[in-house]
Amino acid sequence: AVIKVRDITLHQQLGATSKHPKWACAYKFLPEQKETLLRDITIQVGRTGVLTPVAELEPVFVSGTTVSRATLHNQDEIDRKDVRIGDTVIIEKAGEIIPAVVKVITSKRRAESVPFGIAEHLNNACPVCSGPIEKRIKVSGSAIKPIYSTAFFCLNFECPAQLSTKLTYFASRKALD
Repeated sequence: AVIKVRDITLHQQLGATSKHPKWACAYKFLPEQKETLLRDITIQVGRTGVLTPVAELEPVFVSGTTVSRATLHNQDEIDRKDVRIGDTVIIEKAGEIIPAVVKVITSKRRAESVPFGIAEHLNNACPVCSGPIEKRIKVSGSAIKPIYSTAFFCLNFECPAQLSTKLTYFASRKALD
């Protein structure tokens, strides 16, 4: 929502910065958050071979849609939030679009739960082709401000999941069009 001063005669008196008028202010509403159960963590294989963990959730209605899956990004994010299978989690739709796990409600955690590790969960093998996986440092962001994280990769360049997503990307609007 944008809140503006109605009286135009006050606009010049209130002034502006080099980019924004001081007589108008944007206000973002807090995203709707819901509690749900994390049933399982599955692993997706992308076109570059990166393995992405996905939270399989008890379906819950959030911000106009039913959410049953949310990305967990990588092992670093799982470790930082201490996400475990069977946890009760808070989810929201980041930017009102993308489902995200905000935090774990540790007070509702089962005593027998164990920390989640991608390599251990997959027995060091790709979930699609059973080929070997490797942990690497992944660089994203920009050259000015790079973001470093660790990610697991499938080393089999003939992995069916990689081939399928590479073909889809090749035919996409951003590539071959």
